[in-house]
Amino acid sequence: HNLSLTLYYVFSLSSEITSMFNEPNRPPPHHLSPAFFSIHFINPPFLPQYYYHPQSQIIHLYSAIRTDSKSLTMALAVSSYSLLPAEQLVKLNTTTFQPLDRSRVVSLSLSGKRCVAVKALNAESKRNDAIVTSAATTCVPDVMEKPVEVEDFDKLAKDLENSSPLEIMDKALEKYGNDIAIAFSGAEDVALIEYAHLTGRPYRVFSLDTGRLNPETYKFFDAVEKHYNIRIEYMFPDSVEVQALVRTKGLFSFYEDGHQECCRVRKVRPLRRALKGLRAWITGQRKDQSPGTRSQVPVVQVDPVFEGLDGGSGSLVKWNPVANVAGNDIWNFLRTMDVPVNSLHAQGYVSIGCEPCTRAVLPGQHEREGRWWWEDAKAKECGLHKGNIKEEAVNGNGNGNGTLHTNESVSDIFNSNDIVSLTRPGIENLLKMEGRKDPWMVVLYAPWCQFCQAMEASYVELAEKLAGSGMKVGKFRADGDEKAFAHQELQLGSFPTILLFPKHSSRPIKYSSEKRDVDSLMAFVNALR
Repeated sequence: HNLSLTLYYVFSLSSEITSMFNEPNRPPPHHLSPAFFSIHFINPPFLPQYYYHPQSQIIHLYSAIRTDSKSLTMALAVSSYSLLPAEQLVKLNTTTFQPLDRSRVVSLSLSGKRCVAVKALNAESKRNDAIVTSAATTCVPDVMEKPVEVEDFDKLAKDLENSSPLEIMDKALEKYGNDIAIAFSGAEDVALIEYAHLTGRPYRVFSLDTGRLNPETYKFFDAVEKHYNIRIEYMFPDSVEVQALVRTKGLFSFYEDGHQECCRVRKVRPLRRALKGLRAWITGQRKDQSPGTRSQVPVVQVDPVFEGLDGGSGSLVKWNPVANVAGNDIWNFLRTMDVPVNSLHAQGYVSIGCEPCTRAVLPGQHEREGRWWWEDAKAKECGLHKGNIKEEAVNGNGNGNGTLHTNESVSDIFNSNDIVSLTRPGIENLLKMEGRKDPWMVVLYAPWCQFCQAMEASYVELAEKLAGSGMKVGKFRADGDEKAFAHQELQLGSFPTILLFPKHSSRPIKYSSEKRDVDSLMAFVNALR
């Protein structure tokens, strides 16, 4: 290892200092300041034969520790902008400290090499001008700048689409080395650590400690560290920000005005700090975790939200090795490999986050229904993976922005003889009816919304199955000019929103699940009609 220090004097570190270049007949330039010294500790076999020297009066000490003696053997070379052969270093017999004799320092001609200032990491920010009047400089040879090759990560994602999680993990660790880390949440994403372990490559793991995790999660962190003999790099929220949030809004404000603000303070900002020290990160996102926001997750992508070590857009790459793996397969893998798991899973928790915002789910419920259950499906991203939500389909609060889309640009959907297309007066009449003759199921949609498009086939099939059963099926386009009305009167949170108008109730009941397959929708109908 090289150690560079800026010194005002040369201290006597041993009983002798040898090999100092001496050219007494060359007087020093009168305009130069007192000398600086830079000490480099190197192994004797690698003592260079030629040295780069920056400005005169800056001296490089090349030192090799002699293991068979109490003293240090040092070689001093007078600095210059030219190369100085080691053979020109002559012996200087001295056993005590001596200030630099300016008459013995040579003045050599300057070359055109580019120089940069050198400062020790622990150097003082201000110096006494009475002692030091100029900064040390180190000369570096001119470097021909090569054009930076930009990698096509879309192509890489396609190439790796059918690869196993182990192959993807190995590729990520090979490519980024120490500049990549696994984001570990304390849940089933422990599979990522197991895959990294199986590659045999070094790997880093970090986690966000929000201060509100379950006790079981903290115990799980400890078990994982011991199992893999690793140290998890924990990131914590800023205490001042947490204090301000709690004092202003209380401990449970997220139940009233949404979780985004709390997550921003406790999770997003600490994550941002962690990622600024990396060039890539590895997540446990899967496509089947959230049909509303994660269905299009690729195995590798340029992170659309966060910045990495180099700064700027595109400076961070996001790897999702288990994007194409089903939840059941993840658990089969964990059981097969005998990997430690969070004990909360045995209590019905599937997706695990902070204690106040996570609950167990019932059999048949989607795993994300245990997170922020009081909010709409599309709001169920804490901000760590907000880039999953397409910009053309959302605005600031996670709802569709209908003003950007028109009938001319997008074809209508949910077209079936069994589905009634409701106008504004039609849906208003449905709202006013207190004693409906028939129950109704209505989808509030926007034809450009990819999630509405994804459920079109199931909704049409549902309408066909309900035909003649007494249950009417309808649709109401709720974007554009109708959006404000739908928000206020129809509980619109995001597209699609599915409502059931029972026979004997004026208020519609909102379908809260993210599972929009025919069987799930039919179960909702049968439970309420």
